[in-house]
Amino acid sequence: MNVSLFITCLGDVFHADTGAHVVELLERLGCKVDFPRAQTCCGQPAFNSGYHKEAVEAAKHMMETFEHSEYVVGISGSCVYMVHEYEKLFDEGSEWRKRAVALKQKTFELTQFIVDILGVEDVGAEYHGTATYHTSCHMTRLLGVKDAPMKLLNNVKGLTLVDLPNRSDCCGFGGTFAVKMNDISKQMVDEKVHHIKETEAEILIGADSSCLMNIGGRLSREELPVKVKHIAEILNARG
Repeated sequence: MNVSLFITCLGDVFHADTGAHVVELLERLGCKVDFPRAQTCCGQPAFNSGYHKEAVEAAKHMMETFEHSEYVVGISGSCVYMVHEYEKLFDEGSEWRKRAVALKQKTFELTQFIVDILGVEDVGAEYHGTATYHTSCHMTRLLGVKDAPMKLLNNVKGLTLVDLPNRSDCCGFGGTFAVKMNDISKQMVDEKVHHIKETEAEILIGADSSCLMNIGGRLSREELPVKVKHIAEILNARG
C-alpha cells in the first residue's frame, strides 16, 4: 500500500520527529511511504481568518501535489479535516470540486488510517508509563475520529491510561483564536492543564500537533514535569 505523508505546517517546522515516527510506523505495518516535497499549508489559517481566495489557491496547490497519491495520511486531524472541506470551496459539478472529492476520499488522519483502512488495532508498541489523552476538537467533532486513538493506545504494552476530566473541552488553541482572543485562550488552556494535573499522569498524549504545542507551552511555563507526546511516538515505541 502506497502512502504519501501529509506533514502539515506545524509538523514540518516544529515536530519533524513526529513525521519520522509516522514513516517508521507505517513502514513497519507494510506501507511504502513517500513525501511530496511540493506540499505547503493546507489553507486552514487563511480560511478561518476570512481569506477564502487565498485558501482556494492553497487547496488547488495541495490537490495538484497529492493528485497521484494512493493514500494521503496526515499527522493532524485538524488539517486533515480542512482537506475534507476543500469541496465546499468550489462550485457544484466543477472540475476542481471533483478533484477535491477525490482527494478527500483518500486522505486520512494517522490513527483513522491504521484502524479503518489497514484494519490494525495492535501495532506491537511498548511504552511504559502513566498517560492521559487529549481529544482535539476538529479531529473528534468535525472529522469524526473518536475511537481509533483509544483502540490503539489500549493495546500499547506497559502503558497505563487515565481518563482526562472534561476531555471534550477545547484546549484554547483554535488556530488564530489563540492570537485574536488570547485572554480567553489562556483561561481555557489553564483549565486543561488543571485537569491534566488531576490525573497525576506522567505523559500527555495527543494526535494534533497544534493542541500539543499549546498545552505543552503552558505545562512548561508552570514547570510541570509532564511529557508531551504525539500519539505517533507512542505507537512507534518498542520498549
